[in-house]
Amino acid sequence: MFKIVEARYLSKDVKLFRIHAPRVAKKQKPGQFVILRVNDHGERIPITIAASDAQEETITIVAQGIGKTTKLLNTLETGDSIADVVGPLGKPTDVEKFGTVVVIGGGVGTAIAYPTANALHDAGNRVISIIGARTKDLVIFEDELRAISDPLIVTTDDGSYGVKAVVTVPLQELIDSPNRPDYVLAIGPIPMMRAVAETTRAAGIKTVVSLNAIMVDGTGMCGGCRVAVGGKSQFACVDGPEFDAHQVDFALLAQRGAMYRDKERVALTRFEEEHACKLLEAAKA
Repeated sequence: MFKIVEARYLSKDVKLFRIHAPRVAKKQKPGQFVILRVNDHGERIPITIAASDAQEETITIVAQGIGKTTKLLNTLETGDSIADVVGPLGKPTDVEKFGTVVVIGGGVGTAIAYPTANALHDAGNRVISIIGARTKDLVIFEDELRAISDPLIVTTDDGSYGVKAVVTVPLQELIDSPNRPDYVLAIGPIPMMRAVAETTRAAGIKTVVSLNAIMVDGTGMCGGCRVAVGGKSQFACVDGPEFDAHQVDFALLAQRGAMYRDKERVALTRFEEEHACKLLEAAKA
């Protein structure tokens, strides 16, 4: 069992957890993830590590309550425990001095992008960060990214905070500027990452995306996280999770991601009916 030493909401349905996981905290590097099970009967889900502290022996993850398992996870509080936390898994981010880098985080992907942005900053790069969210209430990790970014650009779909735009608008402006980026990292929803890839493709700017695909064992044996990159099959858990954005088949990725949508909807409905009171309390937190 892995004890939760801190649990708090960052925004509606988005919750941060600091978990006591000494071995993972000691080995974790930016870009890697864990696979966890909330309880002994739960499904395995991959979640990227947002931060780690080897001295305190903790890792930090951020979960958005969308499906049954993430909603179940978000009902846990400080002092509760998670059944299994396996990791660190996946290849670490390729951190080197590129020059000017743009790090783009969409939704909960902002928390995932932060450790890599920090590592790129420490490597001597000029880091420009772009945060994208539907509305002001869903903007997370703003202070953390602002501290290492030059500058930080916040966009919201509804214009309630920052610039009313999608993330590709300021990205294109940067590409068209005299000091265009040398490297772009995008982490977030599939449509956002796909749009970023298309924006940088014509400019020939190296672009990397992090693929949080369907996973079961996280070791490459089950084949559940198969993705097509450069016309070849790759496994997000062992070959990634980060890949060349211009080589990813996003159409196939979206198709595979929707394979179990109907079953997920049924499981979520049943869960919400069984846990209505607890979910209501969490919504008020």
